[in-house]
Amino acid sequence: MKSSIFSPSTILIYIFLLSIFISFPRCEDLIDQICKKTPFYELCEASLRPDSQNSSDVRGLASTVTSLILSDATDTLGYIQGLIKQTKDPELQRALADCAELYIPVVKYNLPQAIAAFTKGQYGFATYVLSDVSKQADSCEKGFSSSIESPLSERNKLVSNLCAVAVAIIKLLSV
Repeated sequence: MKSSIFSPSTILIYIFLLSIFISFPRCEDLIDQICKKTPFYELCEASLRPDSQNSSDVRGLASTVTSLILSDATDTLGYIQGLIKQTKDPELQRALADCAELYIPVVKYNLPQAIAAFTKGQYGFATYVLSDVSKQADSCEKGFSSSIESPLSERNKLVSNLCAVAVAIIKLLSV
């Protein structure tokens, strides 16, 4: 007896495979779904899309954003240190030095601790540290008086907003 390619078992296998394929959203769809659950959708999308090949699940997306925060905070600290050397204005130097004092522990200790906690599945501690990093960036910004325009506004805002995105994504893992 000939077996048909449309036997009941073959059809069931096709249906099963099709349902698996449909139930797993593509990475781009996952990024869109996750970013809609963050406070800064556009920033989330812009941060995750370029690295979408390396992040196929929520945990990978959270890891990507957290690593990006460390990179941006490190760049900001380097930028601050460069500005301190260039400026002659003592009031600006003082405000920049205060920002450097805030960013040094963020880069050397806080963010590496957050990344380590996240890697170990300690999501509560990771979100706590990331929230603190956001506050440090905000404190840096507030350290500039009304007479001195902050040269760090965009950088501080980016670090702070990326922290909010990371916290929102990590909280999805702990549900």
